[in-house]
Amino acid sequence: MGLLSLGTPLKWSEAKQYADHVRSHGIDQFLAIYNKMKDKQKDCLLWGDEVEYIVISYDDEHKNAKISLRVFEMLAILQVDEQEWLKDPENHPAPATSWRPEYGRFMLEGTPGSPYGSTLKDLLLVEPNMKLRRKLARQTMKSNEIPLTIVSYPRLGCQGEFLDPHYEPLGDSCRSLFVPDEIINPHARFPTLTANIRRRRGSKVAINMPIFKDTNTPSPFIDPTIPWDRDVFPEDKEAKEGAAKPDHIYMDAMAFGMGCCCLQITFQACNVEEARRLYDQLAPVGPIMLALTAAAPIYRGYLADVDCRWDVIASSVDDRTPEERDLKPLENDRFVINKSRYDSVDSYLSTDPMFKQKYNDIDLVYDEKIYEKLRANGIDDQLAKHVSHLFIRDPLVIFRELLDQDDNVSSDHFENIQSTNWQTMRFKPPPPNSSIGWRVEFRSMEIQITDFENTAFAIFIVLLTRAILSFGLNFYIPISKVDENMKKAHKRGAVMNEKFYFRKNVFTKHQPTSRQPSPSSSTSTSSKKNGHDEVLDGDIDEENEDELDAYEQMSIDEIINGKSGGFTGLIPLINSYLNSVNVDIETRCQLSRYLDLIKRRANGTLMTGATWMRQFVQNHPDYKHDSVVSQEINYDLMKTIEKISNGELEVPELLGEQHA
Repeated sequence: MGLLSLGTPLKWSEAKQYADHVRSHGIDQFLAIYNKMKDKQKDCLLWGDEVEYIVISYDDEHKNAKISLRVFEMLAILQVDEQEWLKDPENHPAPATSWRPEYGRFMLEGTPGSPYGSTLKDLLLVEPNMKLRRKLARQTMKSNEIPLTIVSYPRLGCQGEFLDPHYEPLGDSCRSLFVPDEIINPHARFPTLTANIRRRRGSKVAINMPIFKDTNTPSPFIDPTIPWDRDVFPEDKEAKEGAAKPDHIYMDAMAFGMGCCCLQITFQACNVEEARRLYDQLAPVGPIMLALTAAAPIYRGYLADVDCRWDVIASSVDDRTPEERDLKPLENDRFVINKSRYDSVDSYLSTDPMFKQKYNDIDLVYDEKIYEKLRANGIDDQLAKHVSHLFIRDPLVIFRELLDQDDNVSSDHFENIQSTNWQTMRFKPPPPNSSIGWRVEFRSMEIQITDFENTAFAIFIVLLTRAILSFGLNFYIPISKVDENMKKAHKRGAVMNEKFYFRKNVFTKHQPTSRQPSPSSSTSTSSKKNGHDEVLDGDIDEENEDELDAYEQMSIDEIINGKSGGFTGLIPLINSYLNSVNVDIETRCQLSRYLDLIKRRANGTLMTGATWMRQFVQNHPDYKHDSVVSQEINYDLMKTIEKISNGELEVPELLGEQHA
């Protein structure tokens, strides 16, 4: 999360009057940035990761693992070094870590203090830096508090005490039956964002995740813990009137989604064209990595029949009105919009020769007036549609003091809408008056329990981008199939049970014209892998275009590790890249440890975090096979995760034998 604006936030009734103002000036700001920066070049890769933590507060006497709301006290300590350096960079060393708040008052976001560079040795800095972040965070906490890298707190919104300190679920921002407003980041942006989503939508958000049906789970499952008859706010009646579905875990507040943690990777590209190419090529990888990192099987004290956070967050910020959800005819709104603000991408972005219009095969909703303005100002069709699609959304938080801006030096109006389109990929123009280049952000992965796992997945994605650029790889499939893959990725046990659409032939005659990605002295056309020659030849006969464009359903194992006589596999492609560059044996061995984790998660010899957590609950002596994750089960789960994350407990079924 970036720096937060200060000012007076407007309630939706007033903010909606300025929506067109923000959109219009946001487009002017984008055009100013694009025209200044479209020719900007960078010599090498810079990248960084974002790790999010949930702070747990133990009550050992009552065997209760709560979430701590003291994060802002911790941030005040963690941010001292960075603030001192920003004030006087010449006399203070650059900090090794950087810290930001998140939506929840129980969440921390930690990043490296400076971006990682382009060498393979830079990759070996990642795990030590993640370990340092965890150590520094821990030092700011009380003896009964611990930072855990878990996707979601399993008992968020349960009856009884799950917060430290405790608050009753009453508050005018979210009006939730389950969580209080005190759980939200106190910065004015976040309560306003929460309330304005509800006000714009015309009801509370309605999150329904299917319950995992165990042997003693009632059928139909009607949640007895919902306060069906509460009558504090007008929205209290929504649960009884159908918002809470039978056989589902019902949640009614933004905190259930935006209180989830993830692992995000941002890359600075050589130039705008390379950023757009990476955006496109990583888009089909997003669902695969969501399934492979699955680590969120529990919500509001129940085992769910899903393994991932994605649909929970999508529902938690869904501000679409009934008209925009196609539940009523359009009268007051402009568009029928088929997705939440938080979802998978809706179109490819690059003008690379490998792109073909048939890949954008869903009906893209975009603002035609904005599109025409962008085209009239020299923006190509693909990028103009991308931006005008983002700008079908209204700005949700407008600060009165920031209404009037100099569009040549500010990007606040553009970022107001850009940053509240939370998709699997984000294309990020350079900030005004900054040395930062064109960037892309890979956003689908779930946070993992250990620094080793998070490092492995971060490094895997970084190396994959190097292979994509070095070999000119082509991962294009129809965008509708990427959407289908996202739905499959969310399912329980998707890694082992589902098949995903993926391109069969990733080598084409179209090769990128930009520089070789550093570090690379050459893009070898042939490399050795496990005794087999892999031909990495971009000059392929394209007489049969349909065959070369073919995709098929593959298992995660086949996509990651390859299959005999079929798709090469992403790890073999990465190994081919590593074979084509100068890398010392020590670095290669260390990288192999990380890649081995990915390989084994994909082939099923290691569990996903979601599968491990589900089995932990089901094997707990207090579990009654009724889908309920009790206070004591949750306490033991958090304690066990703490031991795993600290290296005190070996879990070979999750991490393998040689991760340490």
